[in-house]
Amino acid sequence: MENLIFTGYVFAGSILAGLLGSLTGLGGGVVIVPLLTLVFGVDIRYAIGASLISVISTSSGAASAYVKEGYTNIRAGMFLEIATTFGAMLGAYLTTVFAPKLISVVFGIILIYSAYEVRKPVKENLDESKDPLSAKLKMDSDYPTGGGKKAYHAHHIPAGFGMMFIAGSISGLLGIGSGALKVIAMDRIMRLPFKVSTATSNFMIGVTAAASAGIYLAKGYVNAGLAMPVLLGVLLGSVSGARLLPKIHTNTLRVVFSLLIFALGLEMMYNALLRM
Repeated sequence: MENLIFTGYVFAGSILAGLLGSLTGLGGGVVIVPLLTLVFGVDIRYAIGASLISVISTSSGAASAYVKEGYTNIRAGMFLEIATTFGAMLGAYLTTVFAPKLISVVFGIILIYSAYEVRKPVKENLDESKDPLSAKLKMDSDYPTGGGKKAYHAHHIPAGFGMMFIAGSISGLLGIGSGALKVIAMDRIMRLPFKVSTATSNFMIGVTAAASAGIYLAKGYVNAGLAMPVLLGVLLGSVSGARLLPKIHTNTLRVVFSLLIFALGLEMMYNALLRM
């Protein structure tokens, strides 16, 4: 009975994690790891294993809905995924070279600063000029708004590609989907609309997480009894989040996004410093 109750609580918490991860483009993993370790006392290695499975679930559940609604920039996502995949492979290798605790502290600081930056309002599509590289790669597109389809142009493709490589490296090194950096790269650097950024991030994070999940699976840190309720809960929450996205104002998403990555940064720094 205790195991059944534990599974029920994990499932309920995973639904909330999937909902928030889907709406913000972070992936449910950023909520799952703190939830499992701080609330349920699960070993962080098994929590990360379940987190990566949930990230794949979030991407699979929300991505199809976002593509159908017309928010996802598929061409940009497929191109940028090249960088994140190679980055994830590098990050997995670096786990044997650098101390993850030190990297966690640095990454936590970056996330806290990002939480401050992302709350600053940005006028989407302020620069209506076309980027030659974006036009060549056919990344310019449109997305649905209350007033109909709105066109946008991608900018600074090389800088965004570089940030995606860093995001992938962080994913492989720390076992998270690194959706925060993906959203920031597309929103702040490439100047994509925020809703497009979150939708495209959901489209991408599954591949990045899969590259890291194989390592944890090989090491035996993926527990089926824990991963299953997490996967199902996050999948249900992510699909619900995809349906809510068109009804939520962009500024509201920015506030939720900034609060989540701020909490994630504090949690990562706290756990790292506690174990030093």
